Amino acid sequence: MSGKRQKIQRELALEPMDGGEFPLDGHHGAEPLMAVAEPESPASTGQLMEEVCKRGNLKRAWQRVKRNKGGSGMDGMTIDDASDYLREHWPDIRSQLLKGTYQPQPVKRVEIPKPDGGVRKLGVPCVVDRLIQQALLQVIQKRWDRTFSGHSYGFRPGRSAHQAVAQAQRYVAAGYSIVIDLDLEKFFDRVNHDMLMARVAERIADKRVLKLIRAFLEAGVLEDGLINSVDEGMPQGGPLSPLLSNLVLDEFDKELERRGHRFCRYADDCNIYVCSLRAGERVMASLTRFLTKKLRLKVNEAKSAVAQPEERKFLGFSISNDGSERRIAPQALQKFKMQIRELTCRTRGKSLLQIIKELRPYLIGWRGYFGFCQTPRVLTNLEAWIRRRLRMYLWRQWQNGSNRFRELRRRGVPKFQAAVAAGSPTGFWRMSGHPAVQMALRNAYFDSLRLPRLYAPGQA
Repeated sequence: MSGKRQKIQRELALEPMDGGEFPLDGHHGAEPLMAVAEPESPASTGQLMEEVCKRGNLKRAWQRVKRNKGGSGMDGMTIDDASDYLREHWPDIRSQLLKGTYQPQPVKRVEIPKPDGGVRKLGVPCVVDRLIQQALLQVIQKRWDRTFSGHSYGFRPGRSAHQAVAQAQRYVAAGYSIVIDLDLEKFFDRVNHDMLMARVAERIADKRVLKLIRAFLEAGVLEDGLINSVDEGMPQGGPLSPLLSNLVLDEFDKELERRGHRFCRYADDCNIYVCSLRAGERVMASLTRFLTKKLRLKVNEAKSAVAQPEERKFLGFSISNDGSERRIAPQALQKFKMQIRELTCRTRGKSLLQIIKELRPYLIGWRGYFGFCQTPRVLTNLEAWIRRRLRMYLWRQWQNGSNRFRELRRRGVPKFQAAVAAGSPTGFWRMSGHPAVQMALRNAYFDSLRLPRLYAPGQA
């Protein structure tokens, strides 16, 4: 995830600060934020920036930025550094925002490995720019969101990936057993700035906000020590990008609705459901032309397909061809096992307790998302596999026959069985499944160390 898989309503919730005061409190220049009266209709009166700069909105934005943590941008400023910086410089920044002269810094390029072997390029804004983007997001999202399609689920309040998958499953169960799986090639890198800003201008009258959004789009990218200008695309990594992506693809949603299609879209991941392979191929060709000519986006033909649901993945899940079951996609299972292998690498030299401590947040987060599957046997098999990985880790750490014999005996294994196991030349993985090792390291032992379970009945 990751990221992609947190609910927006939690992101926008007002929560208590986790220590430290709001950096814009009690300083010269912060008080006028409370003095600005909220206009009746900021979008129509052109006073949207005043609402962005209101103290309450900024406080919520700062809480969100702190909660998100995240790395520093090109200026190297951390969250704590930014707090001190804002106490001193906010009056000037606010003045620039209200005058329409604020200039964002270039984003820092960060490459994140993708499960398929490639890399996803993120653009990390500096902390101050993240604060401003988040404050802007909170003001315009509540105006825009209600105009978006009901078939769009990504990065929207009250909507989630699970809802998208469940709706897709209902389509398949209703007989729409062919899926058109559309993959947009480098979507975030190919968005046309002029087309995007034309759509933004249809919804926002405040020229300062329009100028600020374009400035964020054109701020440039710091990569390999050089700042490169950009004339298309949106940097993934800033708070505004998901909302702007929904705006770009809203026209696509409306076109699908106009044609009467059944579809689910989550960000740039879109599946359309039809009744026959022939219809699917016809729709795929037609939508490819629409995306290319109308939106100037490119469909990745190698990753797109018309197929049965079982053959494709949607947001980490696959759906049985009759719609009766949602499963964890094979690619997601492979990625999970790779991560567990890395965390339980037998040469890491850490205690089992420390290994489980590192496993806990990953397992809990993974369970929170993929526990939505309807295949409990897969989850229980994964639990057993993880415990076996940990048994192998301990067996390796015990190092030699005498030590292994002592550890097995200390855990209640009879003397003869302990001696046979301790003297066995069998490899580590096979020994992790040995009856004596399993007797010594029962499931309850791992439960006592607070190793999370992946299957909880009723969680889906």
